[in-house]
Amino acid sequence: MTDETKKDGAATNGDLKPVRVEPNVENEARPYPLPNLIGESNPAPSAERLIEGAVIVDEDGVKKALRRRPPLLEIQDLNVIFGENQVLRDINLKVRRGETVAVIGESGCGKTVLLKNMIGLIAPTTGRVLFKGKDLARVSDKALTEIRTHYGFVFQMAALFDSMTIADNVAFPLRQHRRNMRRSEIKERVESLLEEVGLNPKIVANKTPSEISGGMRKRVGFARALAMEPELMLYDEPTTGLDPIMSDVINELMISARDRRRVAGVLITHDMKSASKVADRIVMLYPHARLDPGEPQMIFDGTPEEIERATDRRVAQFIRGEAGERIREMTAGR
Repeated sequence: MTDETKKDGAATNGDLKPVRVEPNVENEARPYPLPNLIGESNPAPSAERLIEGAVIVDEDGVKKALRRRPPLLEIQDLNVIFGENQVLRDINLKVRRGETVAVIGESGCGKTVLLKNMIGLIAPTTGRVLFKGKDLARVSDKALTEIRTHYGFVFQMAALFDSMTIADNVAFPLRQHRRNMRRSEIKERVESLLEEVGLNPKIVANKTPSEISGGMRKRVGFARALAMEPELMLYDEPTTGLDPIMSDVINELMISARDRRRVAGVLITHDMKSASKVADRIVMLYPHARLDPGEPQMIFDGTPEEIERATDRRVAQFIRGEAGERIREMTAGR
């Protein structure tokens, strides 16, 4: 399968020339989509935006691999069991720099547990979670703390400190982990981050979370997540409880973090509009208890365009919000 796109041509005239994108069969099972370049107003893709692992084929048929490095985050044969309850089974997932992956699925399928494994808050029962090649379950507490500084976490309800001002909330990770930064440097960075998420520092910096709206609190949480200049952002249902306009503001912030900062992202969501707009790939988990014996828990892995054509009844019903057989299944205790 190939995607059609355009690439910046000769530096002398800036012409756009077509290229073909093929999967990097040595490292990945599928190609990764490139930015939408339809229309003259859209810029040609820079090498920084192209997702690692892709292979560019120019007009002469010459292949150029883009940074064939290991994935930023890799989950290998992950199983998580609590007592007699298996939540995750045989999960395999790779996230590369420049890529946003949305994880969807109904409540109780293990999405949040998967997210907590990604940051080392829960250890796998079996399997491995690797960040830049390091197994999170096998590093020291000190090393794990350092690794987590490369993550940004946007919580569902923002999770701000009620007793702190907005400025202090955003500055918190800097004061914890960048102790050599001067006060003036922290203040300048906090103001820049607030402006980046569309908040006026002069208006909100000295307010407390209770004095601002829910949408503003979410954006403050987003600014705090960016403070350490992370390589990977984890988004836990970031649009929950927001109106459609503010939800799209959060979507645009996620896109900006990916495109401007080249930050990879994992988005946990029930919001198919967000998933389709923000994600390069969408994966869907299905509750372990309702799987057939030997059936993979990840029942879909593909692009937003591909999920619209999915033939699996469970995937189609989820993305369209149709109950289907679920009422009878719930009555039967499944």
